[in-house]
Amino acid sequence: MFKTTFLLLFLAAVTQFSMAREPLSKEKEIKIQTSAVCGMCKEKIESNMAFEKGVKSVELDEDTKVLSIVYKTSKTTPEKLRKAVSELGYDADDVDADPVAYEKLPPCCKKGVDPH
Repeated sequence: MFKTTFLLLFLAAVTQFSMAREPLSKEKEIKIQTSAVCGMCKEKIESNMAFEKGVKSVELDEDTKVLSIVYKTSKTTPEKLRKAVSELGYDADDVDADPVAYEKLPPCCKKGVDPH
């Protein structure tokens, strides 16, 4: 009887403790509208964003220009990710492209160029 009671109390305590803890590293997905134009833009954005702290996966849809990023919420924020895209020379939602980085883009990656 004592062993059964002790076991039940132990299991209740463990269950309570485990439910009270939040996951250490929660992942979320963000979708960012970019000013990317071509395959070179896709390659540049995906390869550079893959090395941003907390980024788990990144994919740019060339047709919609939407960048999908899965990231660890404990390592980065949507604001930091938008800023990182901007620093590559591309608009990121309401964050304008960094002017210096934009000027360094190849002509085919500039805004207003027809997709190719």
